[in-house]
Amino acid sequence: MLMGDTCTRGCRFCAINTARIPPPLDVDEPANIAEAVDAMGLSYVVLTSVNRDELSDGGAAHLRLCLEAIRARCPDVLLEMLIPDFEGNEAAIWEILGAPLAVLAHNVECVERLTPRVRDPRASYAQSLYVLDYAKKNAPDLLTKSSIMIGLGETEAEVVQTLEDLRENAVDIVTLGQYLRPSSKHLPVVEYVPPETFDRYAEIAKSLGFGYVASGPLVRSSYRAGELFVERHLRGTTATAS
Repeated sequence: MLMGDTCTRGCRFCAINTARIPPPLDVDEPANIAEAVDAMGLSYVVLTSVNRDELSDGGAAHLRLCLEAIRARCPDVLLEMLIPDFEGNEAAIWEILGAPLAVLAHNVECVERLTPRVRDPRASYAQSLYVLDYAKKNAPDLLTKSSIMIGLGETEAEVVQTLEDLRENAVDIVTLGQYLRPSSKHLPVVEYVPPETFDRYAEIAKSLGFGYVASGPLVRSSYRAGELFVERHLRGTTATAS
């Protein structure tokens, strides 16, 4: 996770620290993250970050520096970045699109009806879809990805509508997983959804045309990110969605 351990937002599902003005960005982070990736000998790296709404670009330039530093030190590594929404700032999204990315991820997190209760007020369902749409329209060869938490009180029809909305915005990869409450201060779990329901969601998602689907109680947004469709597709081989 980049840009520190303190987020400017307070989503009710997330256990990360929050503050209106977090500590300054670490200017050594790009070099340090590149050194870590090199030391671990990784071939596929998933990076995420906190929101930094106090910065004019939401930290986009810093994230790009981190991605470029990794690629410079490890030229063969594939990079996936789970980005904030940057409050819909096109210049910030464009900044990230100039980085050496294989996959750009941004999570809608939950169905539209539940968004105001689940996410920080500065986030919105429409804004998240816009980020994904803007990225795909301006970098059509870049794989885009999103994730949905299940068990917050959504209906099956709402989950299907969310999948349809993601495909309408040309999202390539989707993951669905069970919401788990980080603490008693966070939103309660409304339902523990059975595996067969996740299997049904996977079949629906595949029928809608997603290139890769991961759906199950323990699936998270980075689940098997460097395997199957993603890495095989980017390395130029054939893949099967699952």
